[in-house]
Amino acid sequence: MKKTEIDYVGYAKLCREADKIAPPLFDEYGVQRGLRDKNGNGVLAGLTNISRIESFKLENGQKVPCEGKLWYRGYDCIELVNGFRRKRYGFEEIAYLLLFGELPTGQQLIEFGEILALRRTLPTNFTRDVIMKAPSSDIMNSLTRSVLTLASYDRNCSDTSIENVLRQCIGLISVFPMLAVYGYHSYNHYTNDESMYIHRPQKKLSTAENLLMMLRPDKKYTELEARVLDIALVLHMEHGGGNNSTFTTRVVTSSGSDTYSVIAAALSSLKGPKHGGANIKVVEMMRDIEKNVTDWEDEDAVRDYLRRILNKEVFDRKGLIYGMGHAVYSLSDPRAQVFKGFVQQLAAAKGREKDFALYSMIERLAPEVISQKAHIYKGVSANVDFYSGFVYSMLEIPLEMYTPIFAIARIAGWSAHRLEELINMDKIIRPAYKSVMQERDYVDIEDRG
Repeated sequence: MKKTEIDYVGYAKLCREADKIAPPLFDEYGVQRGLRDKNGNGVLAGLTNISRIESFKLENGQKVPCEGKLWYRGYDCIELVNGFRRKRYGFEEIAYLLLFGELPTGQQLIEFGEILALRRTLPTNFTRDVIMKAPSSDIMNSLTRSVLTLASYDRNCSDTSIENVLRQCIGLISVFPMLAVYGYHSYNHYTNDESMYIHRPQKKLSTAENLLMMLRPDKKYTELEARVLDIALVLHMEHGGGNNSTFTTRVVTSSGSDTYSVIAAALSSLKGPKHGGANIKVVEMMRDIEKNVTDWEDEDAVRDYLRRILNKEVFDRKGLIYGMGHAVYSLSDPRAQVFKGFVQQLAAAKGREKDFALYSMIERLAPEVISQKAHIYKGVSANVDFYSGFVYSMLEIPLEMYTPIFAIARIAGWSAHRLEELINMDKIIRPAYKSVMQERDYVDIEDRG
């Protein structure tokens, strides 16, 4: 080995030997790994008035799986979507609800939309000097870097008063689409040698409309495309305090950190494939199925391939049917149920009915295949990631933008939880870890083998 080379394989072996903890010890000390018990119930770590998830009902003292429900500030998310879907775009309205706890009046919604439009601006030369510098194929990393750099332009960066944090959060909600889209275009230009497009957001357009307009070279989109994307953003805005990125938001907030650092931490959590990157895996899996199953209408052939995926024989050999099952929901994910109707409508408009039929078939067959293979304590159903990736592909959104779009939506929920944590914060969040190390006597360096 040359002196300039580093034996990371050897060092990694040392890490594995030093850090491996015997699995039985977790049971012995009653450790709930992943902060969840064996039945998937999360450890109660706090209280929130922002949202609620329901997947079980208590009947005679027993937990019984039920159809999933999701509430934003006490409102059923399905009723919220039905309330705005054919009348107006919903992202701004539901962001107001999450931040301020009440649905806005018509005038309040107009004023809030004007505030967001006013804040859709970046510091002078920020796009050139920050976003275009060292572009990355990982747009989430680009987005995180941009958020942290924005702190340098904020004279009151470390002020954690509610008024100042609210100003910062509204600013980030406003510019997230710009940071993500410009980050993608920079990567696409400098790495893929494609043309560069930097379209300015328009004040009269909604968040969903601006996102599509800025992303597309010709700025064009249909009303159906914008409305479906708007609904996707609303359904991804918030999902309780227990998901990884929202919990990260509250943990870092409890330390007294500034808004930019908190949101950067949340972004770093969201980008993980076990969290915000799941819909990408669904799209990759579906492409693999479409490539290897000749007849998409042959249920036996599709079922057999799903079994092979589950048996780690094909695709990525992880043994997972992506988009199926959820850490909380059992019989159904309400977001997926809302989404499916709009997916079908968009598929018809895009000539993708055959693809939609395959998705529907897999949604029906996968729970059967999974239940035959594994012992499960609750139902298995399609989650929101199962259809969201398909929607984004029909909207011609590049794969690199899938998780950033999740972030563009979830920044509203993160902001609400940051404010709630600050208002009610008492102590820094500090969970306990049981040490299982053995004490050892110090050995002089000359005597170490």
